[in-house]
Amino acid sequence: MRIDIITLFPEMFEPVLNESIIGRAQKSGVIEIVCHQLRDYAFDKHRRVDDTPYGGGMGMLMKAEPIALCFEDICKQTGTKPHFVYMSPQGKTLTQKRLKELSEIENICILCGHYEGVDQRLLDTFIDEEISIGDYVLTGGELPAMVFADALARMVPGVLSNNECFTEESHFNGLLEYPQYTKPSEWRGIEVPEVLLSGHHANIDKWRKEKSLEVTKQKRPDLLENN
Repeated sequence: MRIDIITLFPEMFEPVLNESIIGRAQKSGVIEIVCHQLRDYAFDKHRRVDDTPYGGGMGMLMKAEPIALCFEDICKQTGTKPHFVYMSPQGKTLTQKRLKELSEIENICILCGHYEGVDQRLLDTFIDEEISIGDYVLTGGELPAMVFADALARMVPGVLSNNECFTEESHFNGLLEYPQYTKPSEWRGIEVPEVLLSGHHANIDKWRKEKSLEVTKQKRPDLLENN
């Protein structure tokens, strides 16, 4: 999978996406993440990519043409038209189910918004999907893009050591994950549940399913209503 990111701050992504699991996946060639400086596609000597909105109002708006030129350049580089995602508080909230669907797409491009947003004409003609990471507003789309890219990349086969690393996680099957424990078996007088020490895999699986339902009912009952 190749993920292209259109941003005003490409330097923000390097310390995050070039480290740990995602960084190793890039080095091994399982995924490729390429950041593009939007100002490289501006027209004037000041490399401006924003202007005042028609009709007045506070703030500045990102211009359509630099974004369009950057995306068209990415299309030439990849030899295809990537699925174009705009990180926006107006988008549909990102879910594990949608991540699974998007992980099957070979090329995805992410646009990081800034200022008061993006010229609607660009959104209407170029953007395939708007995605939000929650019902709140940030100063820019870079942090949401990092969240999206990280969550998406780890769903790609070969990024994690085993598919079970994510298939048993919270939200993958509509439930929260069961409680987990590690050594020592007793910590400050609290024992690990005996079933986990039994070596009886059928009983352990049964316990985990029951606990998963219990945790979901306690912390996120809305998930049970949606299933």
